[in-house]
Amino acid sequence: MPRWRPIWILILVILVPLGACQESQPDQQLVQEPRGELSVESSAFQHGNIIPQRYTCDGEDASPPLSWSEPPPGTAGLVLVVDDPDAPAGTWVHWVLFNIPVETRGLEDGVPALQQVESVGVQGHNGWGNLGYGGPCPPPGAPHRYHFKLYALDTTLELDAGASKGDVEKAMAGHILAEGQLIGQYGR
Repeated sequence: MPRWRPIWILILVILVPLGACQESQPDQQLVQEPRGELSVESSAFQHGNIIPQRYTCDGEDASPPLSWSEPPPGTAGLVLVVDDPDAPAGTWVHWVLFNIPVETRGLEDGVPALQQVESVGVQGHNGWGNLGYGGPCPPPGAPHRYHFKLYALDTTLELDAGASKGDVEKAMAGHILAEGQLIGQYGR
């Protein structure tokens, strides 16, 4: 028998049980609990339909009115992210709003572009580098889809006004209890 065979057998005898132990104990950070669902609606447009011009760069660029269902028990705050996955250069961020009070069930038409709006939350930067909402403003062509994503979190976020979508997503990782989405379209 060649000398290398006993060494390989010894390596396999040691490594195979170690691999089995690692597989039976998954990393707790990688295990994701099932998420609940939130219903998100707007009185300005229905899911999948056209966003009225008032809420776009071709109109008043006002944020649309939104409402949502009651978040699950244990919710400490809400986060709203609005983005356009159809933008030519990749997903474009239209609004980042976090630490929305848990008792809030919606937003009125035209949330002001301030760092913090009482009873509304803290605003992050959009894709233009501005605070608050920036409405749909696609290039000419097929309509784009705009995702209004709402998240119920088991914590509030320790972030300053002007945080980016990436900062918010990183901070809320592992804290999402429920989520919901409303999609509108707009084209030029």
